[in-house]
Amino acid sequence: MNNNFRLLVISTSTIHGSSFLTYIKNDLVDFIQTDELIFVPYARPSGISYDEYTANVQKALKDKGIRVKGLHTFSDQKDAIKKAKAIFIGGGNTFLLLKTLYELDLVSEIKSAVASGLRYVGTSAGSNLTGLTIGTTNDMPIVYPPSFEALQFLPFNLNPHYLDPDPNSTHKGETRETRIQEFHQFNSQAVLGLREGSWLHVEHGQIELKGVLSARLFQQGKDPIELNPGQLQF
Repeated sequence: MNNNFRLLVISTSTIHGSSFLTYIKNDLVDFIQTDELIFVPYARPSGISYDEYTANVQKALKDKGIRVKGLHTFSDQKDAIKKAKAIFIGGGNTFLLLKTLYELDLVSEIKSAVASGLRYVGTSAGSNLTGLTIGTTNDMPIVYPPSFEALQFLPFNLNPHYLDPDPNSTHKGETRETRIQEFHQFNSQAVLGLREGSWLHVEHGQIELKGVLSARLFQQGKDPIELNPGQLQF
């Protein structure tokens, strides 16, 4: 993993009983180390517009003095990424997000900028993109990107919003764990189940699990294991 990578890989933007970004706001602001942030709204949660989504982020970070500008408002988006001080890719539909980035020819631009030290924040779908592929997203494939290959900053896949099986549930559909086991019938990379309220802080070649909850690591041909908050080894 590139020692220049500086990532905040967040399972969710909102936790139960809290408003948008509130629980993670201080950590996000400390991490980006700037008062200027480019927001990428292309995942469009619930189908909201780019302007609406960007306005939500602007409102959430206003009290911290962070100036947020949507990437969609730049006439030259590649140049905007090159000049950015920090970038935040929000959650929504991972297939739509990745398809849009490929169509705008921004995937290689983002990879290059982050490899050179650009600070990257992702929530949910934006966190999915930091893994090897988007093959373990929870989203429906409402559109079809030209490739499932993601930004590949991390040497594994992510499953944000990871939910543990409920032994008292009467629901008979597949659990997250079952879905990931199905993934491992055809794919070899590890998958990290990141529970809501947890995030990864990546810097200086180190991956640290933050928050109070453990994460669940799935590896092909092995039993899942729980990883406690702290430094992770892959």
